[in-house]
Amino acid sequence: MIGYSGGVDSHVLLHLLADLNEFKGKITAVYIHHGLQDCADDWAEHCAQVAADLSVNFKVIHVNALAAKGQSPEEAARDARYQAFKEILTDQDVLLFAQHRNDQLETVLLQLFRGTGLKGLSGMPAAIAFAKGQLVRPLLEVNQQAILDYAQQHHLQWIEDPSNQSMQFDRNYLRHQVIPLIEQRWPSVDATVARVAKHSAEAQSLIAKTAQAQMLALYQAETQSLAIPALLQHEFLNQQWIIREWLAYLAKRMPTQKIMQAILNEVLLAQADANPVVQHDGDRIQRYRDALYLVPQQVKFDLQQVIIWQDKNSPLSLPNNQQLIAVEAQQGIAKHFWQQGRVEVRYRQGGEKIALFNRTGRHSLKKLYQEAGIAPWLRDAMPLLYIDDQLAAIAGYWVSADFYAQDEVCISFELMTRQ
Repeated sequence: MIGYSGGVDSHVLLHLLADLNEFKGKITAVYIHHGLQDCADDWAEHCAQVAADLSVNFKVIHVNALAAKGQSPEEAARDARYQAFKEILTDQDVLLFAQHRNDQLETVLLQLFRGTGLKGLSGMPAAIAFAKGQLVRPLLEVNQQAILDYAQQHHLQWIEDPSNQSMQFDRNYLRHQVIPLIEQRWPSVDATVARVAKHSAEAQSLIAKTAQAQMLALYQAETQSLAIPALLQHEFLNQQWIIREWLAYLAKRMPTQKIMQAILNEVLLAQADANPVVQHDGDRIQRYRDALYLVPQQVKFDLQQVIIWQDKNSPLSLPNNQQLIAVEAQQGIAKHFWQQGRVEVRYRQGGEKIALFNRTGRHSLKKLYQEAGIAPWLRDAMPLLYIDDQLAAIAGYWVSADFYAQDEVCISFELMTRQ
């Protein structure tokens, strides 16, 4: 699969591969239709015709590339493009991009001017795991002049995107104003910076492997959190690497230095009963009971709603992209209650109590949640199962003594995220 924009770089890559016998019938050229240019439809037609002439498969994907608040147009288009590829890539696919050595130079300089660390100075990797497949940049060691020479030699016709001349975009300003001046003094700067990127990537890889091993030793998989006391045993600089690896492990963006300092100083060092919150990329980073959590932005839903479980043989769809599955177990709700009663899911309103097997009295959900260490931000969205208007279970945790059975066929529940 080739990311094919119709520009000279991706056209050359497509032309090169289409001429190789081992790729015959296996190539799909994918054009991402951003809809940002009036001539985007014409470009899609041009790309389709080129693909047909080269006897390769062709696909157009329309995306919404409008920038959100605080997002640059470049970033919005790139994010939309990458997301589109992620959605179609399978574990049998390799995605090829035509980025070259001059693109690497621009990338490293842009990262440098933004105050990046080793990861940014590493530039673009030549090959990396991507979604379910792999992303490979086979031209990354080739300079653009060699690509242009090839295109002219083979009389290729390509698209010139007028936005590539706009100086409002940082990359274009570098390409047209800054880099030509640098190349006058240092003609081989693209090769030199590519070497710097390679050295940085090697150093980053070594540090990341160590930091990831240290992070996993602190990682609590059930809650996706980090143990704060153990984290504080590491040196201050190492704490930063561990937190970065934690965020990378959760597929989150790297924090700015300002955000990192807030995590280190305001969250990790807060009093045990304090609840400081640091906002990062739409999510919240906060502590609870000596653990560091990343709390995704949650979609609010109606906590007053009652969801009837009509077909008890099928999973029940819930808000927040969740579903509840009933499974047979050796302990749980007695099967006759489940089969004969009217089953509903509700959400906590406050004041609910439940009697538990082998415990005296009735216990408030608030107290049970505290005992179980369930984070406050998870509690309201936990589904409560009612049978004939009586609280019978808190999914995944407790079953009311009034409905509980063991050593017979019972019903238990699994709360899953819908795929």
